[in-house]
Amino acid sequence: MAPQHSAMCLRLMQVFRRVSRGMRRWQDGAAPPATAPLSPRHVAALEQLLGSPVTVGELASRLRLTLPTVSGVLADLDRAGFIERHPDPADRRRTIVQVIPAQAALIGEWLDGAAKPLARVLDKLTPSEQEAFLKAMDLLETELHSQDAQS
Repeated sequence: MAPQHSAMCLRLMQVFRRVSRGMRRWQDGAAPPATAPLSPRHVAALEQLLGSPVTVGELASRLRLTLPTVSGVLADLDRAGFIERHPDPADRRRTIVQVIPAQAALIGEWLDGAAKPLARVLDKLTPSEQEAFLKAMDLLETELHSQDAQS
């Protein structure tokens, strides 16, 4: 690795840590009332479930998490009163999960609020810079996921 890449990588690792902490503080401060702070996994699950009901297995696949991990996240969201689960009528061995309709507006508003800092930053970039940024993040996620799969 060239020295300039090494320095850039170290700088990015520092920035990612600070950005991650800042996003977490923002999300915790904007969390729906009467809930414990939500982890990034809870947020990701709610984002996926807000669109339409999915099976637990499909949610695990989308989030790249194991079934036991997703089950724990769903248990937390169930206790908080955000989701409901029911057997899949087509295959009773599977469970369908969805946001409780009465909670959808609250969750949508919270997710929009949690995304505001990121949206403000993206608005400062040109469309091509936004695409480059998203491409880099997708590539990094893929690289990190492939490393996890190898270990």
